[in-house]
Amino acid sequence: MGGDTAGGLAVAAYMIPQVMAYASLAGVQPVAGLWAAAPAMAIYAVLGTSRLLSVGPESTTALMTAAAIAPLAGGDPTRYAQLTAALAIVAGTFAILAGLARLGVIADLLSQPILVGYLAGVAIIMIVGQLGKVTGVPVDGDNLYEEMRSFARGLPHAHGPTVALATASLALLFLLAWRVPHLPGPLLVVALATGAVAAANLDAHGLRVVGTIQAALPDWRPPAATDLVRVAPPALSVLFVGFTDTMLTARAFAARHGHTVHPNRELLALGAANIGAGAARGFPVSSSGSRTALAVAGGASTQVYSLVAVSAVIGTLAFLRPALAMFPLATLGALVIFAAIRLIDLRGFRRLASFRRSELHLALLAAAGVLIFDIIYGILIAIGVSLLDLLARVARPHDAVLGQVPGLDGMHDVDDYPNARTVPGLFAYRYDSPLFFANAHNFRHRALASLQRSTGPVEWFILNMEAIVEVDITALDALEDLRAEITRRGIAFGIAHAKLDLLGDLDAYGLTASIGPEMIFPTMRAAVTAHETRHADPPQPPRTDPGTSRSRSA
Repeated sequence: MGGDTAGGLAVAAYMIPQVMAYASLAGVQPVAGLWAAAPAMAIYAVLGTSRLLSVGPESTTALMTAAAIAPLAGGDPTRYAQLTAALAIVAGTFAILAGLARLGVIADLLSQPILVGYLAGVAIIMIVGQLGKVTGVPVDGDNLYEEMRSFARGLPHAHGPTVALATASLALLFLLAWRVPHLPGPLLVVALATGAVAAANLDAHGLRVVGTIQAALPDWRPPAATDLVRVAPPALSVLFVGFTDTMLTARAFAARHGHTVHPNRELLALGAANIGAGAARGFPVSSSGSRTALAVAGGASTQVYSLVAVSAVIGTLAFLRPALAMFPLATLGALVIFAAIRLIDLRGFRRLASFRRSELHLALLAAAGVLIFDIIYGILIAIGVSLLDLLARVARPHDAVLGQVPGLDGMHDVDDYPNARTVPGLFAYRYDSPLFFANAHNFRHRALASLQRSTGPVEWFILNMEAIVEVDITALDALEDLRAEITRRGIAFGIAHAKLDLLGDLDAYGLTASIGPEMIFPTMRAAVTAHETRHADPPQPPRTDPGTSRSRSA
């Protein structure tokens, strides 16, 4: 309990200024970050399956909120706040429906290269969006490039005190993160900046501050049904990115600390947390890796720490509103830029480049998609690219001709072992992928091409199916064509290592009857033994092909 208390207080100290900055990024009042954080953390503490995950406002979902709501609100702050809350409620509703439908697998749709690139693109958009706050230059525009042009035109008129305070705040944030990472750096920086503003009366000299904070929640009316329909598409994007980030963070900490998270229950918990945030006039929430790490460092071991942090947030709203009102926007903007820079994973880019250039290209493409097509469409591009990359890999997988290696059991890829030797008269082939419509033709073509390159006489062709764990009707057609073509060449066709479920599919299609039970082997060793035994026995007349009439032209 002591560790949970200390961890919760540390998280609250770090979170309070942070979520206010994220609320500003989302385009709503800074205090809306606290309104969103309190119910979200309390609900997740009860419903979530992670003992350590910190749920609440986060930079990515905040930026997605701004991108989605700004075009719909028409410059009306009241309607903006209504639509933002509606976005959280709709995203939460979708999450609960997805959890009930057991769609937790959506967390796996974004590959690591796509996430690295996507977050880098988001970070750049976040930084550009804060340039006005940290310089005092009015910045407008409907997209990233218009905002950059607007900022460049106004830069000669930057407000000196604002620039100085933002620069000092950003430098101190990085210094504290470097030298004393366990201290609540954002709280210390905001406290110092607020004290400086109050002491020097800087708000009277053009330095913008948060301003008066209401004692109660603002007046809020449910949006019209047409508005709910309009926020539905971005709500799906917010949910997908928020849930993906939640699962990545939760799984990482669960693996380190010996517990398990359940994707479908996480969807339910995240959905309820978003509905709670929306009902409290907040905005969509997800998870925070930095706050989770801070809780662990503080000794937290259960979600009790989240309840402690919620108590601290409520106490802040009840007793410290005058101090919150003096938060300088320049420092809040510096907090967002600080978080954005930390989203750019330079080590991750280097890791991708050293592993495989195509992985780096995927990351760069994802970043470019976010920057060129805006964040909502960038998400769809990232998902599409990730799926296309997966399809490309399984459509053109590795294949192998198998042989025996002295001193090693089993059969192995002859390209991997220079001393491997194929079994005389037996051609063993392996295709390292499930078979489906996208690779069926490639499978048949490469199997025949490998057989064509064989230098010795071939009596048996044995397909090792240990990697073929799934098939569709197109793949079965290709497999039957391959069998028929090999049989026409006077070569016996057999299979080995087929899973029982796969054998059921082959039987339903009629392939097991075409192949014959005597040419279906549980292992490659059994196939080799049968082939060698055949050579020891008197030769048998060739077996006729019962499937010729059903096969198509090869």
